[in-house]
Amino acid sequence: MSAGRRVLFLCTGNSCRSQIAEALTNARFPAWQAFSAGVHPTGTVHPMTVQVLQEIGIEHHGRSKSVEAFRGKGFDLVITVCDDANEECPVWLGKGRRIHESFPDPAIAEGTEAKRLATFRQVRDRIYKKLPQILS
Repeated sequence: MSAGRRVLFLCTGNSCRSQIAEALTNARFPAWQAFSAGVHPTGTVHPMTVQVLQEIGIEHHGRSKSVEAFRGKGFDLVITVCDDANEECPVWLGKGRRIHESFPDPAIAEGTEAKRLATFRQVRDRIYKKLPQILS
């Protein structure tokens, strides 16, 4: 990983969106070192998160982490990725410019496995498309 600028992606469960953003950033944006965390981590990375990353050549071996693991650490950028006002997006009190980018939570997608997987792919692609703007 690069020793460049550091970014922290925050969400509620740290199983999907923030994991995808972390993996994409580390794999495709070498000027950045990405981390992710949640206020209520699920304890696991959603299997479909891993699958949709593998589909684009990224082997992600992340783990679901609490935001508390990063208290007192410095970041250049802190990004919340919670989508819905009903979700509990964390407030970052540490150093780093803070922004919010809204992405739907694929973990709550319903339907067949194929439909749920399509939702994960859509979220992955939306995050990937937005990252160059966020990280510029």
